Amino acid sequence: MKLVFWLLALFIAAGVIALAAKYNSGYILIVMQSYRVELSLNMLLILLVALFFIFYFLLRLLIVTFRLPSKVHAFRKKRRHEAAHMALLNGTKEFLEGRYTKAEKTANKAIKFKESPAFIATNAVIAARSAHELNKYSQRDEFINVLENDAPDEIALLVTTKAELLLDENRHEEALKILHTLHTVEKNQKTAILRLELRAQQQSNNWDKVLELVDQLTKRDALNKLLAKEFRYQAHLENFKNNVWNKQSLQRYWRNMPSVERENSKLAYITAQAHIALDDCVAAHKIIEESLNKKWDSDLVKIYADCLKGNVPRQIEYAETWWLKFHPNDFNLLLALGKLCMQCELWGKAQNYLEASIVVKSSYEAHLMLALLNEKTSQPEIARDHYRKVLELASQNPGSGKLGNKILETSATRLLVNNN
Repeated sequence: MKLVFWLLALFIAAGVIALAAKYNSGYILIVMQSYRVELSLNMLLILLVALFFIFYFLLRLLIVTFRLPSKVHAFRKKRRHEAAHMALLNGTKEFLEGRYTKAEKTANKAIKFKESPAFIATNAVIAARSAHELNKYSQRDEFINVLENDAPDEIALLVTTKAELLLDENRHEEALKILHTLHTVEKNQKTAILRLELRAQQQSNNWDKVLELVDQLTKRDALNKLLAKEFRYQAHLENFKNNVWNKQSLQRYWRNMPSVERENSKLAYITAQAHIALDDCVAAHKIIEESLNKKWDSDLVKIYADCLKGNVPRQIEYAETWWLKFHPNDFNLLLALGKLCMQCELWGKAQNYLEASIVVKSSYEAHLMLALLNEKTSQPEIARDHYRKVLELASQNPGSGKLGNKILETSATRLLVNNN
């Protein structure tokens, strides 16, 4: 549409000029000493227009000539800029694809473009991490030095990179020192720093600090709930190892744990076992009872009868009142009640519970208890059958550990004695 408009305007202008030239009879006389030049007015106008266009063309040519070096420089700079960013893109892609040798070479090439401190820092990190993955630690440190010297303002990137690479080498003390130098950071960066510090504290076996960091990351929604639960469990487990030989410190640690974590049956199991090892049966029974009342765990109820220095009749009454009616087919509960009744010499009741446990699931421990019970009640033939069953089941379960080996040895000895 514009082209049509301009063509129409051009035709109209040409027509106007042609009419004006036809009816214009004027002329111009130019006198220069002995020369006289006479031109028609139309010719003069044509010459002036031609001179204007010639002058304009020469002026534009002169401007383009003077601007040519700067345009060439800008063109080369643009090409260099495009090549640099293409190298950064390729290096990043190769690193993410796991082609670390190519990534290191490409990133090293990109560093030489010297685009900007942030550009240099990014490529230096890619090159350093690639060299680290290739176990080329001297080259890795050289790239870290490039990052430190050529991009001094990229402190967060330097600190997080150095700390993570040190942690991969289990140099947790150095990593912690570096992380502690970074104080004022953005919220998102703070989360990344906390993640790295969590790894460092785990490697340092500083489990109280691990619990603190897990709480901080959980509040930020920066840690998977299942992973956070696993980290807390590991930290408490390690802390229990440090407190297991002191009854007071063990009780204090358990009391100071958050109530939600005390509901973890695995932690309750470990804590109860620690109290049993310290002959603190009352505390062990209390922990087991509180935990089972909140959440049932068959493995936990199994150790309820492992410590018999407390009030055993109360234990029987408690288990029958609060647990048996809700879990009548739990073989570990039935086994535990059988053990407790044997301790109180309630032979008939004990036999009923132990036989009921075997009906649900045959276990060598239940057969061993029945063997011992039948020995007590002067029934050696039946005892001998149960000892044989113990040997059979224990041999089928070689991973039963020290308890299984002890039961195996005891059963074999008793069986030999009975046969003789």
